[in-house]
Amino acid sequence: MDGIIIINKPKNCTSHDVVHKVKKMTDQKVGHTGTLDPMATGVLPLLIGKGTLCSKYLMNHDKIYEVTLTLGSKTDTGDCEGKRIEEKEVKPNCLQTQKVQQVLKAFLGKQTQIPPMYSAIKINGKKLYEYARKGQTVEIEPRQIEIYEIELIKILKEQKQIEFQVHCSKGTYIRSLCEDIAKKLETIGYMSALNRIKVGEFSIKQAVSLEQLQKENIKCITIEELFEKKEKIELEEKRLQPFLNGVKLTMSQLDGVYRVYVKGQFIGIGTIQNQLLKRDIILDH
Repeated sequence: MDGIIIINKPKNCTSHDVVHKVKKMTDQKVGHTGTLDPMATGVLPLLIGKGTLCSKYLMNHDKIYEVTLTLGSKTDTGDCEGKRIEEKEVKPNCLQTQKVQQVLKAFLGKQTQIPPMYSAIKINGKKLYEYARKGQTVEIEPRQIEIYEIELIKILKEQKQIEFQVHCSKGTYIRSLCEDIAKKLETIGYMSALNRIKVGEFSIKQAVSLEQLQKENIKCITIEELFEKKEKIELEEKRLQPFLNGVKLTMSQLDGVYRVYVKGQFIGIGTIQNQLLKRDIILDH
């Protein structure tokens, strides 16, 4: 099995836990393209077998989340797993549809964002959450992010909650976004639920549960399917062995990533630079 399986990650389970379970199920090398918080659910693409070699092509995907923001309280982690450290009034107009939509719209576009202290970003060789757990503070550099779309789903007035959907760039911290939205609503808040429904081209509709994976014969997305939008190169049979051995072959095509075939059979992925084709991901033959 070489390719990608889209897992619908359950709540209260780390991405590492999921990788470990799938590794045991498949008896294959397994990796992921980016973690989801333990409290979060949804799309977690897992790379299986030689699919792990595709990770460099999948790291910069944008993402779509369904988010629940709870107003009136702040936690030390920015989510529902943390300790409540502050309470503040939520004025009635904070939960008016027009007001909320106006505030959400203000976050569209490119902007800088300060990542939360409870994150895995490294400063001076240590992860931010390691400083946070010791009660230490460090200066965090703002990061450039982009919000492509943000839409209100519903407002739960009694619970003081706002549900919204956001389409954002890689590196966007939804916990920080929730705190910033609450601040614009003149109160405080934390992320109380997070469901990732899309990562790049991978959708929740394609996702399977760990139970399904264990009981059913789930077909993975093959490496060939993953690169189906890339142009193909048909190699002459005599050029196959040199290509597999790492010899760069002269080609007339433009620079880029290509699917490579011999006699109609998919061999793997190659890259062309300065009219030279080089092997990249090769399947077993």
